[in-house]
Amino acid sequence: MANWQQLAFRVGLSLAGLAGHQRLSILIYHRVLPERDWMRPAEPTAEEFGWQMQLLSRHFNVLPLNEAVRRLHAGCLPPRAACVTFDDGYADNATVALPVLQRYGLSATVFVASGYLNGGRMWNDTIVESLRVYDQPVLDLTEIDFPRYDTSSQEQRRKAAYAIIREGKYLPTGRRDEIASCVAARVGPLPDHLMLTSSQLRTLHHNGVEIGGHTVSHPILTKLTLEQAREQIQSGKAQLEALLDAPLRVFAYPNGRREKDYSDEHVSLVREAGFEVAVATNWGVSSSATDVLQLPRFTPWDTSAPKYLLRMALNMRQTAES
Repeated sequence: MANWQQLAFRVGLSLAGLAGHQRLSILIYHRVLPERDWMRPAEPTAEEFGWQMQLLSRHFNVLPLNEAVRRLHAGCLPPRAACVTFDDGYADNATVALPVLQRYGLSATVFVASGYLNGGRMWNDTIVESLRVYDQPVLDLTEIDFPRYDTSSQEQRRKAAYAIIREGKYLPTGRRDEIASCVAARVGPLPDHLMLTSSQLRTLHHNGVEIGGHTVSHPILTKLTLEQAREQIQSGKAQLEALLDAPLRVFAYPNGRREKDYSDEHVSLVREAGFEVAVATNWGVSSSATDVLQLPRFTPWDTSAPKYLLRMALNMRQTAES
């Protein structure tokens, strides 16, 4: 398999025409689960994350994000440079992902929405966890001007959860919370251990994981006033710095698509808050011409090693230089 991996990667680099170019690949993850979860089938398991990190350790030079960006702009980035990042601040970043990273000697950055530490739960997770245990054949949300959903099987419950999340993602924060509360009211207690605790956050930090800001409550910044956005960005930074007794230098825009989720005004707010590096979720890799406050990210979700490496190589063709 190792020969196939190397061949796929070399062919990809050759096709991309970038074998000798400096490019920074930044990978984005959210969770790493102990085993497959039928409600979250897109999230990698510990086994899958393990072979992915093994591939990165063999074929890439993995660096902390802030260091990688400094070296990129200084012209001394190593070939096939990559960074591993996680968004939101899930507890399994510490309990499941960290041991894998340590096994392969890899660094990572975790962007934390500070308001969910110590038992908080994001609105989308409230919906997912509610539908996980919902035991009726229909979910009727017409009382809040949402549809009726077929929930007669596990598959239909999963589809219903993500349909509700898609429909609610760009609604005002209060409206999203109303929807999540309405769904949660139909079931019993929901898990309160999904996100990092302060202790787990410090464990990550003390083990060399770079901690970054991700606002307080993960709002879509374009749906806020500029003053609300400033408060989210600055307060999230201040809360995490107080917990870690260390400065935060890196930031991730919630949801992270330029124009749809953040704008130039929000880039200015991130700079104003004192962040040196910020990442988005537009696909591609960074060159020395890329704005350090709008770095693209990408993760190949392929389930085989050759395809994973080939997609990583081909993604290096797409650079962001704005």
